[in-house]
Amino acid sequence: MEMALYANIIIDISHEKLDRPFQYRVPENMKNALKIGMQVLVPFGNGSRMLRGYVIELTKEAEYDVQKIKEIASICEDSVAIETQLIALAFWMKKNYGGTMNQALKTVIPIKQKAAAKEKRRVCLTLVPEEANVRLAEFERKHNVARARLLEALIQEKELPYEVVTQKLHVALSVVQSMEKMGILCVKTEQEYRNPVKGRKTNDCHIVLNKEQQAAVDAVQKDRMAGWFGTYLLYGVTGSGKTEVYMELIAHNIAEGKQAIVLIPEIALTYQTVMRFYDRFGDRISILNSRLSAGERYDQFLRAKRGEIDIMIGPRSALFTPFSNLGLIIIDEEHENSYKSETVPRYHARETAIERAKMAGASVVLGSATPSVESFAKALQGEYQLLRMSKRIAEKPLPACYTVDLREELKMGNRSILSRKLQELMEERLAKGEQIMLFLNRRGMSGFVSCRACGHVMKCPHCDVSLSWHSNGRLVCHYCGYEEPEVSICPECGSKYISGFKAGTQKIEMIVKKRFPKAKVLRMDFDTTRNKEGHEKILSAFANQEADILVGTQMIVKGHDFPNVTLVGVLAADLSLYVSDYRASERTFQLLTQAAGRAGRGEKPGEVVIQTYQPEHYSVVTAAKQDYEAFFRQEMEYRKMLCYPPVWNMLVILSAAREEEAALRAANRMRRVIAALGCEGLFVIGPADAAVAKVNDIYKKVLYLKHEDYGLLVDVKDKLEHFLNGNRDLKDVMVQFDFNPMNGF
Repeated sequence: MEMALYANIIIDISHEKLDRPFQYRVPENMKNALKIGMQVLVPFGNGSRMLRGYVIELTKEAEYDVQKIKEIASICEDSVAIETQLIALAFWMKKNYGGTMNQALKTVIPIKQKAAAKEKRRVCLTLVPEEANVRLAEFERKHNVARARLLEALIQEKELPYEVVTQKLHVALSVVQSMEKMGILCVKTEQEYRNPVKGRKTNDCHIVLNKEQQAAVDAVQKDRMAGWFGTYLLYGVTGSGKTEVYMELIAHNIAEGKQAIVLIPEIALTYQTVMRFYDRFGDRISILNSRLSAGERYDQFLRAKRGEIDIMIGPRSALFTPFSNLGLIIIDEEHENSYKSETVPRYHARETAIERAKMAGASVVLGSATPSVESFAKALQGEYQLLRMSKRIAEKPLPACYTVDLREELKMGNRSILSRKLQELMEERLAKGEQIMLFLNRRGMSGFVSCRACGHVMKCPHCDVSLSWHSNGRLVCHYCGYEEPEVSICPECGSKYISGFKAGTQKIEMIVKKRFPKAKVLRMDFDTTRNKEGHEKILSAFANQEADILVGTQMIVKGHDFPNVTLVGVLAADLSLYVSDYRASERTFQLLTQAAGRAGRGEKPGEVVIQTYQPEHYSVVTAAKQDYEAFFRQEMEYRKMLCYPPVWNMLVILSAAREEEAALRAANRMRRVIAALGCEGLFVIGPADAAVAKVNDIYKKVLYLKHEDYGLLVDVKDKLEHFLNGNRDLKDVMVQFDFNPMNGF
């Protein structure tokens, strides 16, 4: 008699309380057809109501009384089959990052949302090429910047999605309407979901790679031809042509009959970047972004499953595109924080991509001009293969970079946020009709306290991160809970100029307008972009040269290309340098390098002014010289000294509850469980208040665990989850885990 076969099934992921596998018997007529990942219909509960579920395991071992195990009713033929690897990947994510199986499945599986078809509009050129070129010359002569930009794009593309025109080309509705009245273009409306690039033709011109680019492509292809699919770090200076390398690798991948995923940070998904891929690969490509509805995202995943596309471009979530023959995953700007999820499971796209690639037999290429410390360390250790591109394709020089010591400015009587050097260069640019960007990193506005006279920063004596100022007059470390009273006199030099940095973008905008009354100033921050189209309106106005100066937060220095910007001012680099985070120096280096890259992107050379109270800090010095490897060497010494990643690994455990005592009690009980495990070499710090100790009347406490072995921390997490599941008195406490955190809780 043939042995019975059982399936462990997770009930439909919309049912939050059903977060564990349930076992069912596989009927004889399904034994050959049923596969892991399939969606099935099963009788559930006392009433045996029919629910959908996913097969996550097939086994011959019955876990319960066989007489009580129900049979699977049917295989859902109308569902999108879920690849075995995505189910396995969800298991891996749950194991390595914590959270529930449902949460992991919701992350990797697109959920179908009922949504009516939306209107899709396309802007189409109605003129023949000769007439269009005549009108283009007329617009350029009259300095009709927006009209010229749109017409030039239409001459090249003939048709453009309406969203591309308004969101990527920064062309206002009024401009489109006026050009439509002129008979230059028309707007077509269609009532269907469709590929953003449907009908687009490929550009057959072959790109000739230089020696460094070709060497990078050859290294990956040689391994692939030998049947080895590894992880590569493409470390190339700004302008070295990493995108061309990506596209050549994708072309080889497609020629082999395989599919590719390209991850790009959401903020860098610019029109120019995406169109380069479209020009090469045409309508075999699709994109994901935050503007797509759930239904639209599902449609793109469905097209991938049906084999209608070969390439998916998008942010972190594009990693879970259900390609059945995946051959290549590319992660551009791999150092970006946005690749780490801030919701459960708190996975990192880089690590998850490498795991998916192992399952699929695919290669992974990580690209960056300023790689994460973790990735560069793994490349030097041989875990990743390092591919260097040290030369720029274009001959354009990097912008000249000046570092201004704000302590000296104070001594000279200048108490303004604008240094004398920056004001001087701003006057020059305004006289020439060139544009300026002034950047303030609000990420650092968490209340660190520093002296404007000598630059001294109040730091934790145990963790070497800045202390954060709290409204109760205390300075607190969010890593270990150390506290001390706030100070009014600098303990280093005795100056009274010690306090938190209080200038925000609104105040800076007022200062700039007062200093340069004739200049047109735009401000771009959370407040001015609160409305749906606020972000695009500001960028559009600045692109149209309707303003001379753009003041903004981090959102202005990523993914935007303004050729007329020749000066970038970084106001108080210390704001990111002394945020209470061990990665602060790394983020500052990357940020300064990124900000510097906004200047001189056109024909005119650029200049950058970095204002800081710590000009001697290694992240500032090396960023000004664009010397990544010098920065890396010094940063690694710091990480080794204090046992921070990537030298050691870290696990942060959050306890959150409506009663502060409950959160603290849960944290202390978990600490005792950890101590009882007797893990040799494990450091446990806390419990301490989270960086924001109370949100919406929810109190938050954290434990920090450090150990060299990542696997040991995963085991600790597993045992804590088992402990929590067995203690009903802790049900009112929410517990979350975060490995090697990027932003903290």
